[in-house]
Amino acid sequence: MALVKRTNTQFGGILLALAGWILSCVTTYVPLWKQLNLDLNELENWTMGLWQACVVQEEGGMQCKDFDSFLALSSELRISRILMCLSNGSGMLGLLISSLGLDCLNIGGEKQELKNRLLLLGGVMLWSSGLTALIPVSWVAYDTVQEFWDESIPDIVPRWEFGEALFMGWFGGFFLLLGGTLLASSYCFSPADPSNICYQQTRQHEKCLHSDPKYPDLTI
Repeated sequence: MALVKRTNTQFGGILLALAGWILSCVTTYVPLWKQLNLDLNELENWTMGLWQACVVQEEGGMQCKDFDSFLALSSELRISRILMCLSNGSGMLGLLISSLGLDCLNIGGEKQELKNRLLLLGGVMLWSSGLTALIPVSWVAYDTVQEFWDESIPDIVPRWEFGEALFMGWFGGFFLLLGGTLLASSYCFSPADPSNICYQQTRQHEKCLHSDPKYPDLTI
C-alpha cells in the first residue's frame, strides 16, 4: 500500500511541476504583465511585459517594441527578469533530476537510495523554482495596485492594471510549489530497507513460475 501511495504521489507531483514550469515559462515571455485601457481611445489597448511593450489596435492587430536598455527599466522589471529566468532554469533542472528518481523508470533501479535522494533534490529545486516565480509576479502586482490608488496622480491619467500573465504566474508558482512538495514528500514513503522491494518482486516471480505447469519441479 505504501508503494502504491508513493507511486501516485510521484506521478501527481511530476504532472503538477510540469504544468507549473510551462506556465512559468509562458509568463516570462508574454507581454501581458500589465495592461492599459485608454478611455479617450477605446480602439487601442496597451500591454507591457518584461521584454517589450505592445499596443493592440482593433483594426491593425498588435504591434510590439522591445525595451531598448536593460538599465533603463524600473527596478521591479529588472529584478523580475532575473528571477523569472532563474525560476525557469531551476524548474527545468528539478524536472530532469526528479524524473531520474521516479520509481516507474528502471534507470538505477538497483540503487534505490540514490533515486530517493534524486527525488528529494528535484523536489527542493522545484519548490525553490515556484517561490522564485511567485516573488516577481507578486511584486509587480503590488506596485501596480500602489500606482492605481496613488492619490498624487491626477484622475485623468490612465492607470495600469493586472494583465493575464500575472495570473498565469501565480498558478505556475503554486503548481511548482505543490509538485515539488509532493515529490520531496514521496521520500518519506520509501521503505526502510530498499532491498526488500527486489526481494518481494523476486519471490512473486518465483511463485508465478511455480504455479506454471511448465515448471512442476520448481521448489521455493
